[in-house]
Amino acid sequence: MTTDDASAPTPSTPTHERAIRSYVLRAGRMGTGQQRALAELGPRFVLPYQDTPLDPGAVFDRQAPLVLEIGFGMGDATAQIAAKLPDHDFIGVEVHTPGVGALLKRIGEQELTNLRIVQHDAVQVLEHMIAPASLAGVHIFFPDPWHKKKHNKRRLIQSPFVAKLVTRLAPGGYLHCATDWQPYAEQMLEVLSAEPTLQNTAEGYAPRPDYRPLTKFEARGLRLGHGVWDLVFKKR
Repeated sequence: MTTDDASAPTPSTPTHERAIRSYVLRAGRMGTGQQRALAELGPRFVLPYQDTPLDPGAVFDRQAPLVLEIGFGMGDATAQIAAKLPDHDFIGVEVHTPGVGALLKRIGEQELTNLRIVQHDAVQVLEHMIAPASLAGVHIFFPDPWHKKKHNKRRLIQSPFVAKLVTRLAPGGYLHCATDWQPYAEQMLEVLSAEPTLQNTAEGYAPRPDYRPLTKFEARGLRLGHGVWDLVFKKR
């Protein structure tokens, strides 16, 4: 899951100059399997942050459509999608070490070769590591909804971020967001619909695409009558 920055600006950083961030750090425990995966698989599958654009062909040793996932949480859906779409390459961005370890463990267990991880702020990754018009798609699944109205400004899906994001999409590339919080879904629909370079693929919310798996948490919520909203927009 992605989150927005909940930290207050430091005295030396005026509020109006604070940069957008895609997360807030939270403590988490590491299992032995995750720790082992970090040690053994991290050097191969975790890409170090850099301030120059990646060369996907060199990273994956092939040319294939590239999809960026922002905030993959514990990585279960990410691994399932990468396994289901072997003809695509994926870069998952997540700041939380337990999630990175969990996804590395799945990479090892499923022998996935089309998936890499960057453990860094997604906004900076997007700005510096992803070349313009290089992405076939972007996934943002269940970002932190920041339920309280006074915290809504911390949500990731806001017009300035979306404007930056679409510059990295190739023409015809897609942006797929999903949320289980209706007020956030309504905000997402409003923000994405207002971006002139994006076009909705549905009349409002989209059916869940086949490639996005139903998570256990999501399935439980649906059984309890909770809603889930998918939004799929394409770059004109």
